[in-house]
Amino acid sequence: MTRTYDIAVLVGSLRAGSFNRKLAETLAELAPDSLSFRFVEIGDMPLYNPDLDGDTPPAPWARLRAEIGKAEGVLFVTPEYNRSVPAAIKNALDIGSRPMGASVWKGKPAAIASGSPGAIGGFGANHHLRQPLVFLDMPAMQQPELYLGGIAKLFGEGAELSDDTRAFLKGFADAFAAWVEKHAA
Repeated sequence: MTRTYDIAVLVGSLRAGSFNRKLAETLAELAPDSLSFRFVEIGDMPLYNPDLDGDTPPAPWARLRAEIGKAEGVLFVTPEYNRSVPAAIKNALDIGSRPMGASVWKGKPAAIASGSPGAIGGFGANHHLRQPLVFLDMPAMQQPELYLGGIAKLFGEGAELSDDTRAFLKGFADAFAAWVEKHAA
């Protein structure tokens, strides 16, 4: 019997009907059974402020830390805002990395998928997100890379993914499963 790994999914777009959320759901659907995906909501958290991080931090922070703490891997799916990641993703990284010495991210294998209506598919956000993952000691999958340009056409109203796009996304999901198996503690 194959082991099943618990994967936390963080989606950077908070918009109802988000194309990146649809991308994340599709990756979860196409992934091997060795990965079990849980979507971790990040839009309800106050911005990180050390003054609030005492004995009783805000409930959404405690929830995030608990959910990431039990995950064996993390899938980040994000749009690009101003050549970087949305504030919600950066805030989640900051909250989960505190208090100092108690980061919930440490050692968790990660993958990044980015999607954008533009042609470069969130390339800037994808690469910008890799910087804090290195600092947080999260081995981030290098290949295959997933930058999905024209995401609105792929996941918009009435759109259906082509066989080639589905195969590409499945290849990414399969590679992530192998990455998690190799790097999960």
